[in-house]
Amino acid sequence: MSYQQIRPGGFQVLPTIIKNLIIISALVFLGQVTARSMGNYEWFSDYFALHNVHSSLFKPHQLLTHIFMHGDLGHLFFNMFALWMFGSMLENMWGPKRFLTFYILCGLGAAALHLAWLHFESRTLIEDTSLFMNSPSPDRLLSYFNKYGGAADEEQRRLINSLLSSWRFEIADTNYIDQAKSLVEERSQLFLSTPTVGASGAVFGCLAAFGYLFPNTLIYIYFLFPIKAKWFVIIYAAIELWMGINNSGGNIAHFAHLGGALIGFLLVLYWNKNNRRTFY
Repeated sequence: MSYQQIRPGGFQVLPTIIKNLIIISALVFLGQVTARSMGNYEWFSDYFALHNVHSSLFKPHQLLTHIFMHGDLGHLFFNMFALWMFGSMLENMWGPKRFLTFYILCGLGAAALHLAWLHFESRTLIEDTSLFMNSPSPDRLLSYFNKYGGAADEEQRRLINSLLSSWRFEIADTNYIDQAKSLVEERSQLFLSTPTVGASGAVFGCLAAFGYLFPNTLIYIYFLFPIKAKWFVIIYAAIELWMGINNSGGNIAHFAHLGGALIGFLLVLYWNKNNRRTFY
């Protein structure tokens, strides 16, 4: 079967797997909203969102469950719209079983690369935390919070300043040392436990596959500016790489996007390794 052909069931505007992925994601988002309104969202996020492997909140199942969670309604809408836009042709070509396999593998691959990047980024924090725990001092506490305490609230800043003032006069007091260690551990866990949610990695896998299989298909940016799919994917990936390396874009998991795109591209190459026009 040519990659330009559709499976015998005919073309579906909203294929089965994509429809169910949208429904599941919407229901999970409704659960998030409900949990937030009931004051239980922290538990929901701690258990199902993806966390740094160095965090006490990390659980292996989060590599899968985080794919179905989203940060807000806009995040959900644009991911599901992109899933439908780029994934529909893929599911119509491959069928539901292969497309679901592809989607999940892209999501897992995205999570794996994101965790690897977080591990790389966390090394300095972990080393500084270990250094303080092994040899605590007021100067090291001040240095630590100057480096990692940017998000500390006003109350915590006052607590740190008060502790420093007292500790300097009684440097060997174990109570002050224990308080300082507790503050550093709390700050370390806060940095390591920032959650990641969203289907973006899996969606980027769909985008990469679409760009490979339909390279000359025009994509209209903002519904106005046409660009061929192959160039759109290449440019988008380059932007994601630049932003990821430079830590740009706020809380966006750029390396998760790149991980999903990489896995999607490799899967298409593997499944289609003998003949670009023969996918089955």
